[in-house]
Amino acid sequence: MVGKERLEKARERVIETIAQNIHLYGLTPSAGRQFGTMYFHDEPMTLDDMTEELGMSKTSMSTSVRALSNVKLVERAWKRGVRKDLYQVTDDWYQSFVDLFSIKWRRSVSLHTNAVRRSLTELEELVKEPDISEELKIEAKADIEKLRYLRDYYDWLDRLVDAFEDQEIFNLVPIKNSSIDK
Repeated sequence: MVGKERLEKARERVIETIAQNIHLYGLTPSAGRQFGTMYFHDEPMTLDDMTEELGMSKTSMSTSVRALSNVKLVERAWKRGVRKDLYQVTDDWYQSFVDLFSIKWRRSVSLHTNAVRRSLTELEELVKEPDISEELKIEAKADIEKLRYLRDYYDWLDRLVDAFEDQEIFNLVPIKNSSIDK
């Protein structure tokens, strides 16, 4: 196998893996292939460049770029003399992950915390009512304990999201830069 073919094969392997795992960002495999292709492309690309490279429609490329931009994996670029929109992969994958993780989990934590808080209040009022059966009171108290556990869990998860947003996570799990370890 010639050197260029080996290079392309190595790149294609990574691009396909990105395509298979991009669903973790809520994106399609074709957006993953587009992202992987852009990653290995040294210059920003136009939608026409992507269409030619990937053999997909310009509409599909545009939709994928928008989706990739929404999760901060791709950004617009500027180049003197180029009138078409240019796109490139975001430089900081760590920050892209932190942003996506924080946005998704903060929303989830908020929804769950509100539901747990409302249910806890409701059940705590229920067990104080004099006319409910002892059996129902026991069930409600058991649920209250479960909800308190969930409240503590979502509090922990909220603090974890804080650790990502405040960059404290990088003190616990430092970024390894093997490109300068050579």
